[in-house]
Amino acid sequence: MDKLTSLRAFVKVVELGSFSEAGRQLRLSRSAISKYVSELEQSLGVQLLNRTTRHASPNENGQMYFERALSILADIDAADQAVAHLQSTPRGLLRVNAPMSFGTLQLGPAIADFMEANPELQIHLVLSDEQVDPVQGGFDVTLRIADLESSSLIARKIVPIERVICASPSYLDRHGIPTHPNALRNHAALTYGFLLTGNQWKLTGRDGDHWIQPSWLLCANNAEVLCDAAVKGRGVALLPTFIAGAALRAGKLRTVLDDYKAPPLTLYAIYPPTRHLAVKVRLFIDFLVARFSAGPEGKLNTV
Repeated sequence: MDKLTSLRAFVKVVELGSFSEAGRQLRLSRSAISKYVSELEQSLGVQLLNRTTRHASPNENGQMYFERALSILADIDAADQAVAHLQSTPRGLLRVNAPMSFGTLQLGPAIADFMEANPELQIHLVLSDEQVDPVQGGFDVTLRIADLESSSLIARKIVPIERVICASPSYLDRHGIPTHPNALRNHAALTYGFLLTGNQWKLTGRDGDHWIQPSWLLCANNAEVLCDAAVKGRGVALLPTFIAGAALRAGKLRTVLDDYKAPPLTLYAIYPPTRHLAVKVRLFIDFLVARFSAGPEGKLNTV
């Protein structure tokens, strides 16, 4: 038995005093309304209505049940309206995970602007360079800068992130400017990665692809650390433009091997698959796309 439909049928019969009128309003046949009410009475083990050929009215049990049913249906309708309102107005808690450097340099100001436009939202931001599990971590949105592996999660591309090879003017004055990727083997490298996984650099130019295993002096899993070391003249670094941009504009770093490009990384927004994407998640991702992908190359790639 469909208890909710039976309740609605019973309430409508009591309100209108007629099975036929209740059927017309609920867009059901008179026989269907009668069946729903009979099943309800059978499940309760009591009669709720006094029936004639043209009229139906509640008995004592039916009147008491009618009043309680009205309250139950009102609570259900209120719950439906509350959820519908949440789906049209972003509110509640939005949990976001993002890489450390991107979070401090780019995402922080963006979230502040997003909060201004959505004052009813609470945002819990967790910055970490660890590859957290979005589902186990309980995150609504996880931002990653990477080449993603296949997954049951949904990933939306926000913007490609260019990388440049750069070093400080003082370092280049001392050690010379490399003119070919192979020359990097004679330079001190500041490289991103984990030693167990290796950290080759792939550079592509008119003469094809070049895979370079740099002779590193510093290997770190945070690109801001590498940028600081490069500014201090400690070596050559392959850095995302959103991290190296300020130092490049200030002349503290200079790009080299401009005719060769490293494969761009991509900023993705990852979220669990769901039939109805929460409005807070959809609006946040749309905001990031508009914020960071404006222009032909995206704001993150300006230097």
